[in-house]
Amino acid sequence: MRVTGRERRLTEELLDRLLASGSIDTYLDEERPKDYRLIDYLRFLLDLHGIKRADVARASGINPTVVYDVFSGKSRPGRDHAIRLAFGCGCDLRETQRLLRLAGVSELWCRQRRDAIIIWCVENGLDLAATDDELYRFDEPTLTPQD
Repeated sequence: MRVTGRERRLTEELLDRLLASGSIDTYLDEERPKDYRLIDYLRFLLDLHGIKRADVARASGINPTVVYDVFSGKSRPGRDHAIRLAFGCGCDLRETQRLLRLAGVSELWCRQRRDAIIIWCVENGLDLAATDDELYRFDEPTLTPQD
């Protein structure tokens, strides 16, 4: 199951209602928005993709203890770990960007060579290992540390 255009439309509709609102009080009272936290989004992704945290740890190559700490809110991932978590969760590009935003790190940016490679790999369905191969091929730092 994938996030549909419906979720994106809802966000755009909320923005339209916010901008059309006569006051912020009215908007907040009517829409009751709440802050969306990284742990909430990670749990959403597990449900969406029908996977478990152990699957994420295995697919991301991140130590399971670190993955569990991130999922419980005990720690925040750095940028490369957040990208690896996105691969572990089977995220598409839009989901990856949202995960990065919620992790408090910069989103992938196509004007940066390394990011452009990662974006292309995510968009074309490559897994973490194949993405690391592409990064290595273009002499860019891989997402998974090399020993």
